[in-house]
Amino acid sequence: MRVFTVTGTQVEAGLALPQALPENGYVWIACSREQFQAQLALVQKTLEQLTGQTLVDLHVSDLLNAQLPSRFDYSSHYDLMVFRRLAQRSDSAPANAANGLGLQGKRPGPPVLRRIDTSPVGFAVFDRVLLSVHPADCAVREAYAARLLASTQPEAQAPEYADLRSAGARGVPSNPADMMLRIVSQMVDSYLDLRRELSRQLDHWQAELLNPRTRFNRWDALLQARMALHHLEALCDDQRTAVQAWTDSLDNWGIGKDSAALSEHELLKIRSRDVLEHIERVVQHVRRLEHNTETAVQMHFNVQSNRTNDIMRTLTALTAIFLPLNLIAAVFGMNFEFMPWLHQASGFWWTLGGMGLVATSMGLVFWRKRYLARTGD
Repeated sequence: MRVFTVTGTQVEAGLALPQALPENGYVWIACSREQFQAQLALVQKTLEQLTGQTLVDLHVSDLLNAQLPSRFDYSSHYDLMVFRRLAQRSDSAPANAANGLGLQGKRPGPPVLRRIDTSPVGFAVFDRVLLSVHPADCAVREAYAARLLASTQPEAQAPEYADLRSAGARGVPSNPADMMLRIVSQMVDSYLDLRRELSRQLDHWQAELLNPRTRFNRWDALLQARMALHHLEALCDDQRTAVQAWTDSLDNWGIGKDSAALSEHELLKIRSRDVLEHIERVVQHVRRLEHNTETAVQMHFNVQSNRTNDIMRTLTALTAIFLPLNLIAAVFGMNFEFMPWLHQASGFWWTLGGMGLVATSMGLVFWRKRYLARTGD
């Protein structure tokens, strides 16, 4: 469990639960799902001390559910956001029993898809407290915690040419809702980092599918990849629905008349729309991969069908060439007593010459019509 106390632009990290809120700031309590379950009573007591309220039992169940899809809910005192992260798991990390992509155990498919971890991360957003429940050893939490602590470095260490407009994006969040949106945005961006590797793997399969000299036999892996992409698209749809519900709920917030409160509220709307835009990019990329894979499969079968047609065309042309020869041989094989050239010494050679002339003439005609064209030209 890690606790971060944010006061203005200062961030203090600790391991003990706070007893009181800072004078001008808020608290971020980040814990694993196992720690949250083991110390639930202590966490509830701390939340009651800091906010005067505790988590509803149903929301506690949502935070402890490792298979819950992305969803948004609210109460009169806090908002609950459950967001399934799209993070790349290391090869040495254990796979989840149900990671939302149908890739349990050792199954065929791109290695990059087998490394996608989609465990849910839960957020309880109070006015001045943010409670986040992560999977064990969550890389997203550690990465954002390091980024948050790095953002509190003295301004003298920052480069002089830093863009002032981007300073707010890299700086300390002004409230718990802002921090929650930044963490969610980082989760979505973590999938965007996988686009190149995933595209490279599927492009390699597409090249194999379209290569006439390659016998593609990875149909089980390709089917598993298509199923994983389909599940990933459904997962992103749940994420988009949850973030859209959060964005719509911002219109019902009671905002003060001062300019600072209005500015913070407008910033939350902007960040929410930015997260939605990132999710849309993920959905579009997944759909494009699905479409490219489906197109490659269809083109593969079209190529195979064309090759079969070429082979049948060639065999048909060869059969047509030998049909007159078989007819001539059948005629001279009749058991008649009197037949032309039957008892002549030159009849055999004239017959072979005629058969060769017929076969050559038909072969040239078929070649000009490309009936005997080489397959794959």
